[in-house]
Amino acid sequence: MNAVQVAQIIEGRLSGDAELKNETGFKFDSREVKAGDVFLALLGEHADGHSFVDQALQQGAVLSIVSKPVAGPHILVPDVVIAIGKLAKFVRDSLPELKVIGITGSQGKTTTKDMLHTVLNSKGETIAAQGSFNNDLGVPLTLLRAKPTTRFCIVEMGARHGGDISALAKIANPDVGAVLKVGNAHLGEFGSRENIAKAKGELINSLNPGAFAVLGTYDEYTPKMSFVSGVQKLTFGESHDCDVRAADIEFRGGYAHFDLVTPGGREPVALRVMGLHQIPNALAAAAISHVLNIPTQSIASALSEHEASSKWRMETHDLNGVLIINDSYNANPESMEAALRTLVLLTQERGGRSWAFLGTMHELGPDSAQMHKKIGQLVGELGIDQLVAISNQDYLDGLTESQTQTHYFGSVAEANTLQSAFEAGDVVLIKASRAEHLEELANAFIKARQVYGEEGSTK
Repeated sequence: MNAVQVAQIIEGRLSGDAELKNETGFKFDSREVKAGDVFLALLGEHADGHSFVDQALQQGAVLSIVSKPVAGPHILVPDVVIAIGKLAKFVRDSLPELKVIGITGSQGKTTTKDMLHTVLNSKGETIAAQGSFNNDLGVPLTLLRAKPTTRFCIVEMGARHGGDISALAKIANPDVGAVLKVGNAHLGEFGSRENIAKAKGELINSLNPGAFAVLGTYDEYTPKMSFVSGVQKLTFGESHDCDVRAADIEFRGGYAHFDLVTPGGREPVALRVMGLHQIPNALAAAAISHVLNIPTQSIASALSEHEASSKWRMETHDLNGVLIINDSYNANPESMEAALRTLVLLTQERGGRSWAFLGTMHELGPDSAQMHKKIGQLVGELGIDQLVAISNQDYLDGLTESQTQTHYFGSVAEANTLQSAFEAGDVVLIKASRAEHLEELANAFIKARQVYGEEGSTK
């Protein structure tokens, strides 16, 4: 389509003209603009995208969508994000053969999305949200990558407020809506798990007759979510009454092995992403794939071939006898517990000591201190050898009587001094919410072990 048509769709005022192609991308970072792209001038907290229109034009942008007059061909609208949502809905409605899958939940969205992409891409052209692109900008930008040849589109749907997911569902009109789990993530924003469940349930409530609701069974809210008549329901989990389930689960070398059981058959799966807590994500991907008519054998094969693609999620580095697990992308009580249990199992296999470097879990609301304390208690109950709390004393308050040795540091730089204490066989977990930047600690450990190996090889 051309700029005139785009302007009509997003109800904007066009200055100049531009021809768009199937390869045209929509970019809000001027540094990523390529020839033929459309630049989105967003008003951010720290920068005004309109200041970068000239740079985008120099890099080959053929059109800008703006909320202030600028140089070059552009479409002026009151709100760029709302405008992109309108354009994405038009594209979605113009591709009736495209199957759109919406995924939400308190944890596991990105890993499930990555696994599902591996399965579906083996059957047809598939696009998926990049990184954790799951908001009112990310969902439209994912849909705008769809072409007539695209068979599947996977979007993540996150929420900060009630109504957010309903708005995203109106744009995406998903054929499949999946809720993984209702947990404590963003408890500070919503005030209660009941409110979180209501927000996640907006995806299921938005499904049209003929669509599929894929629901996890890992909490008390998700399996009971309501939907309109004509929507078909499929559950996944580890109990015998689930439509898609895991049977004969084993844990070998940090990875889950199980039999995938679906209404279409039973096939073995050997995951290549670390931790038993990856089983629910794999089952969600399997359940979604099943309702899209992918054979069970194909699903199991793809899941067994899938390798982690999103960074800082149980990312492992085995360096000179020490296994470092960088899980610094995000944290909430549920994912923290899962990572700690994986740490224990891995340490048992390797015969060394377990180290848990833990930073703050954000957005937990008024019960935050108590939740951190409970994680500290869990560390003691699991018998983890070393607990290192970084900028949060609450973890240590939960350890009254324990064999666990504790440390407290006020910064990442201070915590880095412990890397000299690592020994062969040790397993080191680094985990916190993204805002704590514990990836810096993980990178420091990795670099130190690499240097250690180089020095050791020369002696």
